[in-house]
Amino acid sequence: MADTVTLRAFTEDDLGFLDRLGRDPDAAGSFLWTGFTDPRARRRRWEEDGYVSPHSTALAVQLADGTVAGLVSWQASGVAAHNLGARYEIGAALLPEHRGRGIGALAQRALVDHLFRYTRVHRLEAFTESGNLAERKTLERVGFTLEGVLRHTHFRDGAWRDAAVYALIRDDGPA
Repeated sequence: MADTVTLRAFTEDDLGFLDRLGRDPDAAGSFLWTGFTDPRARRRRWEEDGYVSPHSTALAVQLADGTVAGLVSWQASGVAAHNLGARYEIGAALLPEHRGRGIGALAQRALVDHLFRYTRVHRLEAFTESGNLAERKTLERVGFTLEGVLRHTHFRDGAWRDAAVYALIRDDGPA
C-alpha cells in the first residue's frame, strides 16, 4: 500500500496521462471505459480551465515519487448545481498499474478532506456500477454509506448496468 498521495491541479506535463485515459481502454478500466471519444477533448478542457471550475473539477493523484497514478473529481450534482456547494458527485480513476494497493482509498479520503475543509459542500455522492466491488469496498472504507441501487442506469459493453449509490454527509463525522 502507498504511504501517501497528494492531490494537485493538472499541469501541462500531465497531458500525456490525460490522453492515455481517452485512448487506452485498459487505462480507464472496464467500469469506466465507454468507448473512444474525441482525443483532443481532455486537452481542450485543460487549456480552458485546467480542470478547475465552480461546476466540475478534476485533480491529479500524485504518489510520493511524483508519479501521477490517477485522478479524483467532483461536480455539482442535481438541483445542487443551482445551489453550488450543497451537493457534489465525486469520482476517481487509477491507472491499472496502481490499482489494488490502497491508493484509491487514500486519494478519496484526501478528496473528502479537501472538500469538507475548503468548500461548503454538505453531501457527497458517489455512483459506481453495482458489480464494481473494489470501488464499493473503497467507498465504504472511506466512510460512505450505501443508499441503494438504481436499476439499468447506463449502457456499457452491450448491456444495461445497475448503479450503486453511496453518500457521505458532512455531519456523519470524519471519514
